[in-house]
Amino acid sequence: MVEMSIPHLFRCPISLDLFIDPVTLCTGQTYDRCSIQKWLEDGNLTCPVTMQPLHDTTLVPNHTLRHLIEQWILKGPDPNHQLKQPNTGRNSGPNSDMELSLTTLKCLLQSKSATSDAKIDVLKKVRSLSIESDVGRACLIQLGFFPLLLELIFQSPNAFLLCNQELLELSLECLLTLSPSSHLDSLGEVLTRDHNFASLVLFLGRGNAKIKISLCHLLETIAMSESTEALIIKIGQSPRVMQSLVSILDTKTDLLVSDACVRAINGLCHPMVNRENAIKEGVMHSLVQFLLNTYNAKNASPKALAAVDWLLELEIGKKNIAKLRDNNLIKVLVKHIFMVSSENEGSEYAASILLTMCRDSSWARGKAVHAGVVTQLLFLIQSQCNSRAKTKARALLMLLRSKCRRCDQKM
Repeated sequence: MVEMSIPHLFRCPISLDLFIDPVTLCTGQTYDRCSIQKWLEDGNLTCPVTMQPLHDTTLVPNHTLRHLIEQWILKGPDPNHQLKQPNTGRNSGPNSDMELSLTTLKCLLQSKSATSDAKIDVLKKVRSLSIESDVGRACLIQLGFFPLLLELIFQSPNAFLLCNQELLELSLECLLTLSPSSHLDSLGEVLTRDHNFASLVLFLGRGNAKIKISLCHLLETIAMSESTEALIIKIGQSPRVMQSLVSILDTKTDLLVSDACVRAINGLCHPMVNRENAIKEGVMHSLVQFLLNTYNAKNASPKALAAVDWLLELEIGKKNIAKLRDNNLIKVLVKHIFMVSSENEGSEYAASILLTMCRDSSWARGKAVHAGVVTQLLFLIQSQCNSRAKTKARALLMLLRSKCRRCDQKM
């Protein structure tokens, strides 16, 4: 990420942060609106810099300074770049200096008459700003680009965006760079509306690979907060959403897409109320197939293991996995109990799944022992894994030892 050293004149004298909304007092000193308003509300009637008494507390927007700051952000930290004063004459047009202001970029995205190509150019600039500079990203957030992008994605005509997938793709990329976890209220407000929710489902089903990845990351972000529990339950209870995610996993076209999809499913399956619907829509089978096709823990395998373990808390989940009787699944689970190259992130869940499967199935116990589960469990217990993983490992060892003794006694 490019570090941008903020010029002294672009910092508010009170907060020492970059001006977001510069305003000037009657003394001629400029402050950020938020900082000076707090100063005045605290009962201070002097200018913070000059300490002159204020005979007038009117705050006059400093448009020139704001334009210079926006121009500096857009051009980047180039020491040879000369900032220009905004052209306020009659001849100022689309090729004037104001073409590069953040306000103009925002207006272009809001415009119904702007072409798709023009909006794509704007989004590329927004993406560059938000990725390359913390300052640029902060300014975009302060100027309301996040809700604007939400509106562009979910309130534009579906047919228009599906015919302009690059526009939708870039809009989602920009949205994800602007700290969506800090805007969960906006996300909740937008996605609880039926029309916008229908757009989410449609884009999951018909978007390209990058669109699907971005939407899955968005679902994962929503699921990570308790404040959006009602929304994640609505999404998880939707058969169409689950069907779309299952379809993405079953397609197996791109590992990055599959990984993002597994992470989204993991988030959706965290609330207990969503799990039965997930099983009914085929999530269990799809997660198992994902595990069978990915043998390392550097991807979303631990998330898949966690989701399967949660689904097995329901009787319908246990019946679902019992029907599989897949020898390779047992081998994969045994491998995930202790993986030297990983931090054993999925060990707890792999051991828990095997514990559930082995309780009522002599077939599963036999296959697990044959696959080397005892050695793996002993390695895990001696490792630096968490206490929950060790507890599961000991429980599985005791179960296997108990069952094996019974078999010896019968013989």
